[in-house]
Amino acid sequence: MRPSYRVACRASRGRGTMTKAMAMPARIETFGDLLERLGHIPPERVRLHPAPGTATVADVVDIEGRENRLCELVDGVLVEKAMGYIESLLAVAVSAALRAFVVPRNLGLVSGADGMLQLFPGLVRIPDIAYVSWSRLPEGRVPRESVPSLAPDLAVEVLSRSNTEAEMARKRREYFMAGVRLVWLVDFQNRRVQVYSGADLFETFGEDETLDGGDVLPGFTLPLRELFAEIDRHAKP
Repeated sequence: MRPSYRVACRASRGRGTMTKAMAMPARIETFGDLLERLGHIPPERVRLHPAPGTATVADVVDIEGRENRLCELVDGVLVEKAMGYIESLLAVAVSAALRAFVVPRNLGLVSGADGMLQLFPGLVRIPDIAYVSWSRLPEGRVPRESVPSLAPDLAVEVLSRSNTEAEMARKRREYFMAGVRLVWLVDFQNRRVQVYSGADLFETFGEDETLDGGDVLPGFTLPLRELFAEIDRHAKP
């Protein structure tokens, strides 16, 4: 029987609430305060130029174009996205499965690990995979902006070793406040996927189980044994 975790989520889902909270950040006195605010992430992921607190969406686009580095924008701070080879393999596998389901049915768009999204003014997140239904897109068309102001229906994060619990908890709160309906956290080290329907409301699916799309993508299924087998592949003897 799958272990189920149900915790009441008290976070507001209103965009106005989140915008107000972001407009009045807690006072930062030290670099340690900053790291705590960002979720106790490793300091090497925090960019110091432009100075923390002054970065903008334009800086996110500039660094990606100039250095080919992906940075999220959090409280005016550029935070380099945690990445790795295995994480990329799994992200591609999940993306391929989603796209094979979404595109033939013309349900919307599936973006990958460099798909930057502005969830709120001044907050840019980059999920490893995101599904956006046509109903969320202006006139039902592909956005032309480098960083569209958009909350996906589904956000998928493949956990990296430098991702912390506090960092991911903050991301989940932001996703659901922005209007994301479903979040998947893919944990390849423990070969499981946590499926969140609220910031703190989730179920855990193990390797022997099958992930489904719930109310967001009815009919979609992904056997997790097939997904995690991607990292066990090898050349024939």
